[in-house]
Amino acid sequence: MAACTSDLSKAYGSGDTRVVALDRISIAFRKGEFTAIMGPSGSGKSTLLHCVAGLDSASSGSVRIGATELSALGDRQLTELRRDRIGFIFQAFNLLPTLTALENITLPVDIAERDVDRRWLDTIVTTVGLSHRLGHRPAQLSGGQQQRVAVARALVSRPEIIFADEPTGNLDSRAGAEVLGFLRDCVRELGQTVVMVTHDPVAAGYADRIVFLADGRLVDEMTEPTADRVLDRIKDFDAHGRTS
Repeated sequence: MAACTSDLSKAYGSGDTRVVALDRISIAFRKGEFTAIMGPSGSGKSTLLHCVAGLDSASSGSVRIGATELSALGDRQLTELRRDRIGFIFQAFNLLPTLTALENITLPVDIAERDVDRRWLDTIVTTVGLSHRLGHRPAQLSGGQQQRVAVARALVSRPEIIFADEPTGNLDSRAGAEVLGFLRDCVRELGQTVVMVTHDPVAAGYADRIVFLADGRLVDEMTEPTADRVLDRIKDFDAHGRTS
């Protein structure tokens, strides 16, 4: 498994103001698989992503990246794990405007003061389809191109797993399809593991598997999804009040 949780819970506040964001979630994310996490606003999907990625701490339960238990790590060890073993893609592209596309892509490796694997970099750049735009700064790129730079940046250090939080939220449908197709290609052709939070049935349809959350709990799972199947499942939840 690339990552897994066991009885993972996350609560905020205390007493009358205590809110349970995650309620004893146990889930595994398999290597070489594209998993989408779906659920209504407030269901806990982003909280789950952040806890598994080491961006937020759990209140109780276990989170593992590979065989590494995150709760056993100190702050420095956790920082190194996020840097060396995890890739992040967020709705905001988070590119540095003064750097070129290539410099943005290689930034994590440069910060870690490691040599760039040129063969791997060439593979990523070819797959992402931006070979002719590497010398351009973010302002000279379209939204879809900027997000593909962000995806390439997440891949450059060969992470064990990539976490993506609404990666197409700021993109039009065409640019979003480009990014989602690229993520799917990374899984199928490069053996990458991707876990993506999304509210969009079309985006979820690119995944190999979807897990559904409601009120901080896992409520369903779907394999080999399509946009239509996902939409039907969401409507079914609504009809039974599970995502209202």
